[in-house]
Parts: sequence; C-alpha cells; structure tokens
Amino acid sequence: MSIGHKLLIAIPVGLLLTGLSAFALDKADRAFPPPLETAGIVSREVLDADGQLLRAFATPDGLWRLKTTVDDVDPQFLRMLVAYEDQRFREHAGIDILALGRAALQFVSNGRIVSGASTLSMQVARLIEPREQRSVTAKLLQIARAIQIERRLSKDQILDLYLSHAPYGGNLEGVRAASLAWFGKEPKRLSVGEAALLVALPQLPEKRRPDRNQAAAETARQRVLTRMAVADVIGEGEAGRAAMTAIPTRRLQLPAYAAHLAELALRKQPTAVKHQTTLRRSVQRGLEAVARDGAAKLGPRVSVAMIMADARTGEIIGEVGSADYFDASRSGWIDMTRINRSPGSTLKPFIYGLAFEEGLVSQETIIEDRPADFFGYRPRNFDMSYQGDVSVRQALQLSLNVPAIRLLDVVGPARLMVRFRRADVKPVLPAGEAPGLAIGLGGVGMTLRDLVQLYAGLANRGFPVRLGDGITGTTGLIDGEPLLSPVSAWHVSDVLSAVLPPAGSRQRGIAYKTGTSYGYRDAWSVGYDGRYVLGVWVGRPDNGAVPGLTGYGSAAPILFEGFAKSGLPITPLPDAPAGAVRISQTELPISQRRFSMTASGLVNASAREPAPQIVFPPEGARVELGAGLETMSPLTLKLQGGRAPFRWLANGKPLPDPTRRRTTQWQPDGAGYSTLTVIDAIGRAASVRVFIE
Repeated sequence: MSIGHKLLIAIPVGLLLTGLSAFALDKADRAFPPPLETAGIVSREVLDADGQLLRAFATPDGLWRLKTTVDDVDPQFLRMLVAYEDQRFREHAGIDILALGRAALQFVSNGRIVSGASTLSMQVARLIEPREQRSVTAKLLQIARAIQIERRLSKDQILDLYLSHAPYGGNLEGVRAASLAWFGKEPKRLSVGEAALLVALPQLPEKRRPDRNQAAAETARQRVLTRMAVADVIGEGEAGRAAMTAIPTRRLQLPAYAAHLAELALRKQPTAVKHQTTLRRSVQRGLEAVARDGAAKLGPRVSVAMIMADARTGEIIGEVGSADYFDASRSGWIDMTRINRSPGSTLKPFIYGLAFEEGLVSQETIIEDRPADFFGYRPRNFDMSYQGDVSVRQALQLSLNVPAIRLLDVVGPARLMVRFRRADVKPVLPAGEAPGLAIGLGGVGMTLRDLVQLYAGLANRGFPVRLGDGITGTTGLIDGEPLLSPVSAWHVSDVLSAVLPPAGSRQRGIAYKTGTSYGYRDAWSVGYDGRYVLGVWVGRPDNGAVPGLTGYGSAAPILFEGFAKSGLPITPLPDAPAGAVRISQTELPISQRRFSMTASGLVNASAREPAPQIVFPPEGARVELGAGLETMSPLTLKLQGGRAPFRWLANGKPLPDPTRRRTTQWQPDGAGYSTLTVIDAIGRAASVRVFIE
C-alpha cells in the first residue's frame, strides 16, 4: 500500500460520513446489508448432559469454529481484549475518531504506522467478509460495514462474533476452539498468561503460532502483558508471574468422544448447531479408554462395545459403539451396541427369577446337573463336565446349563418372553419359530442395549426401566406389571453379587453375569450396583470366531475396569424387601429341598389328583384390605386340587406351617404387588400375583 493511500485512510472519515444525508445512508444500508447470516455458520457440537463438549464437527470449509459468546469466556480475558484492541469499544458507533486521528498524526510524525485504528467492530467486519487485497476501497467498505453492524447488533453480540471468528492459526477460529486446542480447556478457565496469548495471536496468527514460532508467540504475549500492566488491567506482579508460564508447544486435538452417538445426533437433527445428550463426559472418557485398551489386549479384529445407564431414570450416561471408530481392521464404524447377537448365558438370571417368583425353588434348593434329554434337546455345560447335585445358588453362579434348562422347561419359554416384553425388549427368534428351550442358552437375537435394559430392571428391584437413546426419547419406569417381583429380583441380585470377580480384578460390590455364545463369537458381561448398570460386548463385528473368547475371561475384566474408570462411586445394592430371606437347606419345606419337577408338574411319580390351583384370590386381582389403616385385615386363600399337605409361600417366604386344609389365611406386610404360591405334597405348584390395597 502506498504512502498516499495510507494517508488517505488516516483522514478523519467521520467528516465525510457527516456530509451524507440520513436518507441516503439508510437506503444504502438496506440495499447492501452486512453478511451476518453467513457469519452464523459455525461448527456443530455434541454436548454431554452438563453442556461439556463431547465432539465437534468442522464447518463445510474445514474450519474449527466453535460458537463462542461473552458468557463462555473468562471476564479477565474480555477486559484484556478490549483494553488492547479497542479501549473505547463501549462508547463509539463502529469507528473511533480519536484513534483515527492519533494514527494519522503518528504516521505523519514518524513516517510509518505506529498504531492501528481498527476497532473491534471493524475487525468483525473484516472477519465475516474477508478480502484478499488491502486497499483504500476495502478499508472504506470495512468502516461502512462496522457502522452497519453497530446499527444491527448490541456490543455483546459484536463481541460474540469476534470471539467466534478471530483467527488463531491453521484452521482454528474463535477463542473457544483456540483455548481447547492450545490449552486443553474451556476459555472460562483461562489463566492470565493464557488469556494474554489469545489476545495476541489473532493479529498475526500464522507468524505467532506457538507450535511453530514459540519465540514470536512469547514476545507477543509479553507485549500484551506489559500493556495490561500499564493500563492497570492487571498488576505488575501478576504480569510478571504470567510471563514466566510456559508457552504451549503443540496443538491438542479437540474433544472427540462418542463418535457413533454423535453421528446419530446429527442425523436426528440435521439443522441444529448444538446437540444435547444424556452422556457424562467423564464417564464416556473412562469407558472409551477401557474399551480401547481391552481390545488391544485381546488381539486384532476384536472390538468392544459398552453401555452404562442409570437404572432409576433410564438415561444412557456412557456409550461406546466400538473400540476405535477409525480402526478399519476392527470395523470401528459399526455401532455394536445396536447389532443383534446371541446373548449366551446372560438370560439365565431371568429364568431363575421366574422360578423364585413361582416358589418352585429357593436359593438352597438342590437341583441336578446331570445329562438330560428334553424331547431331543440335550444341553451340555460349557466345559463338557457335570457337577451332580448342586444348590440353585451354585447353579446360577457357575452358570450351569442343565439346571437352567430344567427350570425353563417348567416355567416355560413363552412366559420368559412375556417378561422380556414387559421390559419393552423383543428378542429376535429364527423366522417362523416359537420360543424354545434354546433361548435359555442364547438361542435368540438380542442387542447390548436390550440386555442393559433388562438388567436395569433387576437393578431397579424388578421394575422395568425404558432406556433412552442417549439423545432424546422417553425414559423412566415402564407402566404395567414388573419384570420380576421385588423379592425374586432381590434373590437374583443376592446370588449374582457373590460371584467371584475375574482374575486380577478387585471386588467392587456389584452383581454381574457373563455369557459366551456358541462358537466363541460373542463374550458378554453385564453388571450393576444399586444405581448404575454396565453392559459389555466383546467379539468380531463380522461374526467371526475368536478362539478362547469367553464372557468370564474376556468381557468380565472389562466390566470391572469400566466400573473403576467411570469415576462413579459404587451404590450399595437395595436392601431385602419384605418377605425376602435366604433360608438354609434344612429349613426349607420338604417340597423345596430338591427340585425334580418337569413341565408336566410331576415329581418322580404320577398323581391321580389334578394339580393344585389357587381359586382365590384370582390372578391379577386387586384386593382391598385396608392397607392405610393401623391394622390390615388378613387375606383368605383358597385352592382346589393337589395332594395334601400344602405349603404356602408369600413373596417366596414360606408361611408358618403346612396345612391339610384347602383354605388358609395370610397377613400381608403392606400394600403393593405380592406373589402367592402353593406347593402340594408331591411338589406341584401354582401361583398368582395380586395387588394389596
């Protein structure tokens, strides 16, 4: 630019503008408005539940430009910025006449430009409408644009545009993107030294880039600190201490968590700039690190998926779709939380829960683990061995296959599927097939999300919870019948909480279950405490076999590490509800000491009498007994059929004495759902579920 041009720019432009008629100015202003709409193009952001950045996406032209407002940055930074760039920013209307006059006099006196006269409004005009060449015409247009911008926006809105568009080297634009890239923190938490560097960089962003020209960056920062001390924006001692802090030597990656969920959020709301999720960044960061490290230990092509949810609200607080989104060898782009796979043995707790609820067994009931033939279906244990007589508690903890199928044969696969539907989970069966005994060992398709939703019901005392999708959607308790009664859910949790942790893991006070699908294709582990449930899937996305892959050896260590790295405190499991007690084997009624029932209802003998049937109260009845009164009335129980003597159980707890009468009475502990079961002399049982009011 020639000296004549520079002198021309320095002429007090205010005199020229004063000569224009207000009508002409308004007409020109309306005809040629500033490009404020295009200035609103910023990076799209995915946020966690607290508004922290999970992931950002570059603008269409490849810039990291995060929308930033005056509320997003440290007030000290704003004071330093205004004091350094535009001291009279709050007083002028876009151009600073005094600064222009001072710049002109300094130029005439020194023969060179000593100080600039661009206001923050003029800089915003240049940033939102950049021009490659510097000329008198470009400067005059910048001045006119600054006046237009001042007429349309408040001072804070103008600052917002500067904070979002100021250049910071490379493809970084805006204070927030720069603070995250250079310091790894939000601009709300800037130190004095960091704020001074971010004030200095936009003047010459490429020449002062800290990762390439550290000396230039340090010199520019010192200039800002000196000016701030002279202007009493900061104290001299504070400026000295800030000057001693290190300059960053490398550019950091912006937060990049929850890749699969972030893409889902963009697909759901393609025009939104900010996408709120229910995730917690600290939890998400911990789970992703665990998944990445776990997959690396398990070998190539193996991926890991994880979901952590709040069992009380149904909100997803952590979700990992794969071990590494960008790892093509592990098909990282596939979100394995939503793919149907065989769940292995992870459904067994619900079989046992039904058996507890029906009063068929207690934890210490003896059940056989021996070869068995169920009309041609011959289940075998994972290790091909058998334990003989074991307690129900041991059978579930050891995940023995034959005992689980014995119980499923009695409670019925169809009834198990009904319970899943109560939790709004619909397992996928082979086309045209009805539910069979094989579903107890994983012969059904289910997603990790489905499993976590089922186990959330266990963690929530048997009441089913609908999980969200991490973004939007209905969450919370599912109306209707419970997944399992609170008593049976407690029994299941009591058994699973005593399963030994995998080798090398510390006991964490959680209940958990593992599973391995046929052919070593899927390894699962799902665990929960009194508040949170975490599910883990390990395997190959292409459904290939992984020799040696097991739920206990491969997925369970990741589960325990996930709970540890989530940063969440362990919430104790719920206390036992009324009627939930662990009864020793010798104290069990004779009919519950050994389980040998088949689907026909017979125990080692045929019976001429019909099976027992409870005729009052009927299934699903609501019985008013004065639950709100000081003394509740007893409930009369009636049955037909069966062979005396009869043993009654309420919520899994035996009533005091067997009886030969077909009518008896029961005193409830309180209002709510209760399960009543009667067992006759040869072990046949019947149950009803009622609501006491």
